[in-house]
Amino acid sequence: MADGSAGDADYGRIGVGYTSYRQPEPAFEAAIRGAFGAARTVLNVGAGAGSYEPRDLDVTAIEPSAKMRAQRPADRVAAIDGTAEELPFDDDTFDAAMATFTVHQWSDLGRGLGEVRRVTRGPVVVLTCDPTALRKFWLYDYAPEAIDTEARRYPTIDAILTGLGGGTATPLPIPLQCVDGFGEAYYGRPERLLDPGARLANSAWSFVAPEVHERFETTLGNDLFNGRWDAKYGALRNQPHFNGSLILITSPGNPLA
Repeated sequence: MADGSAGDADYGRIGVGYTSYRQPEPAFEAAIRGAFGAARTVLNVGAGAGSYEPRDLDVTAIEPSAKMRAQRPADRVAAIDGTAEELPFDDDTFDAAMATFTVHQWSDLGRGLGEVRRVTRGPVVVLTCDPTALRKFWLYDYAPEAIDTEARRYPTIDAILTGLGGGTATPLPIPLQCVDGFGEAYYGRPERLLDPGARLANSAWSFVAPEVHERFETTLGNDLFNGRWDAKYGALRNQPHFNGSLILITSPGNPLA
């Protein structure tokens, strides 16, 4: 693609304004940081705008999209132009590696995971979504096309674990005021998804037809106005956490001294 996006989504188009909607969620940040253990050097693969990079560790970032590299804050390291499938590093270069909301974009999952494992001595940490759990989200009632798109794109948890040579998969509860605006972050704030920018920050929406967006806005807008959404889902507005599709995978690698 023109800006170097490696997967099926064109971040040269949908990456505009991404950081206005996708900020690191502190609860997820703490879980990822805890999984690094004693690591001092970390590789962030598919690094995007730098969310979840630990500020107290030595980070190397790699990101193929020019649009996303340009949105990295000034206090983050500049990202290398590159992809997971061809990492320009020697074996065992890093203590740890991370990949957040990115493995579904990789053109060759097995090769990418093999490369990440090759260059990493210790834990590899992957934040992803379980495609079998996506339909738990109320959005499936309103835009099944968007959810079905996500379910097709996200690799299975078993495929990721196999590609990394084993590990653990831990569900991550999503807080009500989650500041990382992936779809399920709005489980109790449905009005937010009426904002086209919020949808654009979720790559699945870039694959559905304009009429799906129009139908979604009309149907959800009407149901919020007349109370139908709240009659069915209103309890979510005060539910502290949502146990959705979000998964944190940790593959330990070799213990770090």
